[in-house]
Amino acid sequence: MYVPKYFKVTNVDEIWDFVQKNSFGTIVTTEQGKPIATHLPLKLIKEGDSYYMTGHMAYGNPQWRTFETCEDVLVMFQGPHAYISSSWYEEENVPTWNYQAVHVYGTASILHEEELKEDLTMLLQKYEIHRKNPVLWDKLSPQLLEKQLKGIVGFKIKVQEIQAANKLSQNRNEEDYHNIVNKLYEEKDRNSQQMAQLMERKLKKGK
Repeated sequence: MYVPKYFKVTNVDEIWDFVQKNSFGTIVTTEQGKPIATHLPLKLIKEGDSYYMTGHMAYGNPQWRTFETCEDVLVMFQGPHAYISSSWYEEENVPTWNYQAVHVYGTASILHEEELKEDLTMLLQKYEIHRKNPVLWDKLSPQLLEKQLKGIVGFKIKVQEIQAANKLSQNRNEEDYHNIVNKLYEEKDRNSQQMAQLMERKLKKGK
């Protein structure tokens, strides 16, 4: 991913916090030279000094079969994004687009059945525990679980490289920056609102 110096993020804790909050990612591999991708939720795990991502996909999805032949797996995560009109600047310039993105490169391997069960247990815990009637692993019937497990493949990606970009108008002067935030709030759509909130928080931290 091309990341100009103004927008490059190097703080690992900040990057992983972003990934945790935007954990629905896109996995990209290649098959006979052709890129293929799957969109799915992923879980981040730290073991010592190493980072891993785990998830699962349908058995019928051919992508999991590429994990053993691809040297590199690319996982992409995206946050809010918004169009930035050049009419919001003090001086003449071209419009642009603000966004947050993280690219993770790593090597993938297939989870054994017990590892997959453990991963699914934690996944349900993460997304269900706060609900009024949480559907957790131990509340599901063994018959249903056995049937569903046959239809999915679990995997684990060992993280080798991280690239992260926060393109949030850091290269604009203070007046432009404030005006961009205000104009984004006026846009009303969800992405523009989220971008305005994000930029406002960054401003309080000194961009």
